[in-house]
Amino acid sequence: MTARAWCGTVAITCAALDVPQPVPAQARSRSAPPAAPAARAASGSAPLTVASPNGALLVTVGLGEQLTWSVTLRDRVILHPSRLGMTLGSGQALGVRPVVKSTRTRIVDQVLKPVVRIKRAEIRDHFTERRIDFAGSFSLVVRAYDDGVAYRFATALPGEITVTGEDATLAWAGDHMVYFPEETSLLSHQERQYKKLKLSEIGAGRFSSLPAMVVLPEGVKAVVTEADLLDYPGMDLTPADAPNTLRGLFPAYPKRVELVRDRDEKVLEREEYIARTRGTREFPWRVVVVSERDEALLDTDIVYRLALETTMTGTDWIKPGKVAWDWWNANNIYGAPFRAGVNTDTYKHYIDFAAEHGIPFVILDEGWYPLGNLLAEVPAIDMEVLSAYARQKNVGLVMWVVWKTLDLQMGPALDRFEKWGVKGIKVDFMQREDQWMVNFYERVAKEAARRHLLVNFHGAFKPTGLYRTYPHVVTSEGVLGLEQSKWSDLASPDNAVTFPFMRMLAGPVDYTPGAMLNATKADFKPVFNRPMSQGTRCQQLAMYVVFESPLQMLADSPSNYRREPESLAFLSAVPTVWDETKVLSAKVGEYIVTARRSGRQWYLGAITNWTARDLEIDLSWLGSGAFNADIYRDGPNADRTGVDYQREQRPVSANERLKISLAPGGGFVARIVPR
Repeated sequence: MTARAWCGTVAITCAALDVPQPVPAQARSRSAPPAAPAARAASGSAPLTVASPNGALLVTVGLGEQLTWSVTLRDRVILHPSRLGMTLGSGQALGVRPVVKSTRTRIVDQVLKPVVRIKRAEIRDHFTERRIDFAGSFSLVVRAYDDGVAYRFATALPGEITVTGEDATLAWAGDHMVYFPEETSLLSHQERQYKKLKLSEIGAGRFSSLPAMVVLPEGVKAVVTEADLLDYPGMDLTPADAPNTLRGLFPAYPKRVELVRDRDEKVLEREEYIARTRGTREFPWRVVVVSERDEALLDTDIVYRLALETTMTGTDWIKPGKVAWDWWNANNIYGAPFRAGVNTDTYKHYIDFAAEHGIPFVILDEGWYPLGNLLAEVPAIDMEVLSAYARQKNVGLVMWVVWKTLDLQMGPALDRFEKWGVKGIKVDFMQREDQWMVNFYERVAKEAARRHLLVNFHGAFKPTGLYRTYPHVVTSEGVLGLEQSKWSDLASPDNAVTFPFMRMLAGPVDYTPGAMLNATKADFKPVFNRPMSQGTRCQQLAMYVVFESPLQMLADSPSNYRREPESLAFLSAVPTVWDETKVLSAKVGEYIVTARRSGRQWYLGAITNWTARDLEIDLSWLGSGAFNADIYRDGPNADRTGVDYQREQRPVSANERLKISLAPGGGFVARIVPR
């Protein structure tokens, strides 16, 4: 069905944006199987339950006319019975009048050791799982963790199957408020604000990307996302046809596309299915993280735990770190004997800066190659010279690429990067999450691994665990990040204390902090070529502790950093991977306080929204011994001049409570080392 057929009278607008409309649904997605006629009760219709290890969360699988699941937390209803199902091109409707053949339960309690230590060196993987095998060669696998629940379908069918729709519904227990990252088009980088809406306010045709958060009574939060997304489209959320109910929305497979420019591929026509895939496989996990404490949403590793374990060996080459980045600061280098810009002299300058301050990588962002051809360089760039210079200085290069050009030239382009000794690629502007694009991510991951290249997916949908399956996929965007400050005021302190509870819950986030020009709310202006941040200097520094990204950008220019040697001293030292994480205090949309350990050093970071606040932090987590703290705190005039801060070096111990005063949009950061 073409865009015109389902967009109706607004055909031109809808075709351009690929916007889902309320009806007919099949062109955008296949969500619900045909209604089952009245028939005999399903065999084994007594519900089956799965309890979390601590017994607090309980999933109940209903086996009536339609397969359902429901969730309670300490006997409080989180989800009423909610339909589950999948419809195949053969006409088989998985989940309609289910007949149980067998069921088995297992309890797993193991320790995972991630290749890339995003939060911690060891992850406890403790869950109860129930697998229910049904007539028709399919299964439902349900897991209950102490911090969330998940289910997935599995099939054992011959050959290839076509999935025409999936029924994934969430029937909430009331008209709750939702943090709703609303989308207006299927062509999306998923860089969204979180609208706060009641379920009843989300009308037909509206939809959001994931993760999204539902706020339940008594401070309970439920975050919806997915994990282990491979060879299948990503899921969005839209209203269902019942009160207080959301359902999964899945982009249909692209049938006909048009390349508008090097990076924008418009889908002109979609197939009547969402996926063609192997008949014997497991499908993505549908995940609901449930927490009575906001801090736990920042601490969870659930998406990693649910993802497919890597089969990669010899991963010692995967060494993430900080990146000196050119694009955000528009190459604003000054005091140099050359004309700054996208040229060899400028990137040599970046390489010198990185080498002097222990920064392992420099990125060459947009402009280094003529758009549309990764097998050439612009005349001002000599990659043979630059790559040799970077090797001499022991600095790795990361190359920005447009996804479509990479798709068309992948083998030769990556071979060329390997020849130059490049250490990573930043792949940009994918803007879709249909099955074809999901498979493109995995194809890039496989080809990059062959050449020992780190991968940063920019212009991307949210992570779903690919960073476990392919641990060299070290970060991704899909967030309203600092780059927005070049053209809008959306990358605000309010945003900075909101998205981590949802988007960062899914995986590492390429927010790109590090601005040295810091403005109050009243003084901020978006300036594309000389950008500034909102909030204080210390908030920017604290983001390196609060936000997780094993490949972490330094967004500002070497010239601005050199003018700020104290801030640069912190940025040079702060790690990007961690042995231990403790979220000490947090409230969605208000503030976050996080402590992270690397080796024997601790880093403590705190950020707030536009509200000034005083916090008192118990340091007992430091343990025994004496410590010295290098502290950066908002200055007394930070509410008037965002760059105002104070640096203090003093002893601290586990016996004290540290008082922190945060300015509006403020921050605090400390590096704590044993004496």
